[in-house]
Amino acid sequence: MSADDFAGKVVLITGAARGQGRSHALAYARAGASLVLSDRCSDAAAIGYPLGTEADLAETVRLAEELGAKVFSAAVNTSDREAMDAHVAEGEAALGGIDIAVANAGVSGMAPIIDHPQAVWDEVIGSNLTGVFNTIASVAPGMAARGYGRIVTVSSMLGRSSAPSQAAYTASKWGVIGMSKSTAQELAHSGVTVNVVAPGNIDTPMVKNDNLYRKIRPDLESPTWEDIEPLLGMLHAQPIAILPPEDVTRVVLFLTAEASAHLTGIVVPVDAGAATRTSA
Repeated sequence: MSADDFAGKVVLITGAARGQGRSHALAYARAGASLVLSDRCSDAAAIGYPLGTEADLAETVRLAEELGAKVFSAAVNTSDREAMDAHVAEGEAALGGIDIAVANAGVSGMAPIIDHPQAVWDEVIGSNLTGVFNTIASVAPGMAARGYGRIVTVSSMLGRSSAPSQAAYTASKWGVIGMSKSTAQELAHSGVTVNVVAPGNIDTPMVKNDNLYRKIRPDLESPTWEDIEPLLGMLHAQPIAILPPEDVTRVVLFLTAEASAHLTGIVVPVDAGAATRTSA
């Protein structure tokens, strides 16, 4: 895509402090868009790895502004509907109506069902499913009224498969797909599209953290990336354990381009072939 494919567009991205969210934000900045960015900017006791910080979000903003983008940012927990509604209203007041929304914010939490803390379920469902719903519900009225919008939600390769100790995560990611398809039907006559990306293992702190290493290799006292890399690689069909965030970003930009007007309600796997085992 050329450097100005998204010139004049206003793009909202949740979970923008780091990882996939930062990758998306910088790609849109390079392509001429203005940005409404958020992240919760706080840890969650039930989630066993550090989440994005205010400093991380500020760094995303700095990098985007260096690329010439106008940016409005705030610390927002997407599971709070009132906070999301306010964030959208403030972002639109600052930069104009939101044309594109990427519901990227999410967390990972693993626990066996025979000893599953309620707090893990609440955090994972709150961020990954309720937060995506709140994001869509906050931007859809304005998009529909203006007759234009592109929404991308983020599921996972586990949104169409399963794994042990992933009851909350798989429930949330399967739910994102169903919710997105329903919303796509509802908005199909309003000029608004809703599509889903389903990433595999992506090189972000959600995957590369000591808590996940210990859960995957409980037989080791201090497992490292090298200890779990072969096991994660088995989840993909191609011989690669982890993909760069930019692989997902390229698909997000494609789905949100003006020319993708007649793509809606689809799920695009970015998972090194994992979906070949689970989906038609």
